[in-house]
Amino acid sequence: MFSSNISKLPTQGPLAKICKRPITMGTKQNALPAAYYRGGTSRAVFFKQEDLPQDRKQWDSIFRGVIGSPDPYGRQLDGLGGGISSLSKICVVGKSTHRDADVDYTFVSLGIKNTDVDYSSNCGNMISAVGPFAVDAELFPLSGKNVDSTSVRIHNTNTGKIIHSSFPVVDGEAAATGEFSIDGVAGSAARIQLDFINPAGSVTGSLLPTGSPVDTIDGIPATCLDAANPCVFIRAHDLGVEGNLTPDEITAHPDLLSRLNSIRRQAGVKMGIAETPEAVPGSIPKICLVAAPSSSSARDASQSQTPANIDLLARALSVGQPHKAVPITVALALAAAARVPNSTVADVVAGKNPVDDAGITIGHASGNLLVGANFDDAGALLSATVFRTARRLFEGRIFWKNDSLA
Repeated sequence: MFSSNISKLPTQGPLAKICKRPITMGTKQNALPAAYYRGGTSRAVFFKQEDLPQDRKQWDSIFRGVIGSPDPYGRQLDGLGGGISSLSKICVVGKSTHRDADVDYTFVSLGIKNTDVDYSSNCGNMISAVGPFAVDAELFPLSGKNVDSTSVRIHNTNTGKIIHSSFPVVDGEAAATGEFSIDGVAGSAARIQLDFINPAGSVTGSLLPTGSPVDTIDGIPATCLDAANPCVFIRAHDLGVEGNLTPDEITAHPDLLSRLNSIRRQAGVKMGIAETPEAVPGSIPKICLVAAPSSSSARDASQSQTPANIDLLARALSVGQPHKAVPITVALALAAAARVPNSTVADVVAGKNPVDDAGITIGHASGNLLVGANFDDAGALLSATVFRTARRLFEGRIFWKNDSLA
């Protein structure tokens, strides 16, 4: 029976070419120990640095295979990415190389449809999971059996900055349950306090890398500020749009994304991040629209988001996509920019009493976020604080194939 069917296979045309291709079994999959964590409103695959090859040139292909990039369909179904920038991430945690830290943390952002592997920025959301991972993976030993809370000093190798992560622990593991909730994530969890120490100049070496609180780019006033990550802040009304646009509305707008990308790339050159607009990375500087809250602020965000309980509206982009909440590093930079006289952010909040004395309350596409910034008497940024949640989702071995599209 089988031989008679084979004799009927086509001998000409495209199908004949497919039938003549040699059948190869390939090799078995690669595997490494790994864990998967939610951090804030993002998720990432975590590796211990000691489990990865010492030759970092080998990391890129591993990370692409694990996440499922590049994927021309944009879904990353053959990996652990999720088709959006907040889910296309890797975190590497290892022994500290900094005298003021307990662990080193390297953040990696991966392109979805392309082969980009970007080490140029930090991720404030995922850093909320770094302390818990360090405890769970026994990279950070607890001081005693009955410890109910701890603080891990984290050295972010992307920026050289130090972040203190404080959170509860239960039976030697990072606590997952609690009464604290954040907008954009269902349910509640244990509260994690993140203190970013001396966050100014994370990449450029200066809070205001252009030397001015406002620059004009493409005819639009823009504040270029570097705190936790380099950011560009534009007033929404200067681009002729509302400040409470949804991510889908931003994407559907005929030219808003292209205008923002043009401004972002030119700002990157002004900030000294790259020599040409084309060479500016996709991940930094971040760009964000800001606006004063209005009576319609809550129409597509949280029902609790009203002018009475937010200080300003923010709509941020992450790797070219409208963010469904707000990147934590952008929120930290917003808190700093609000305290810089004549900046576009300070202009939005000028003359108003803050909703909360602890900092600035930001209305984003999924709700609200309170962020604090601490300056000394001379106007230097000492620290910035934000509260998040995180949770271990799984740990074990992660697999990837050799036949990557990259």
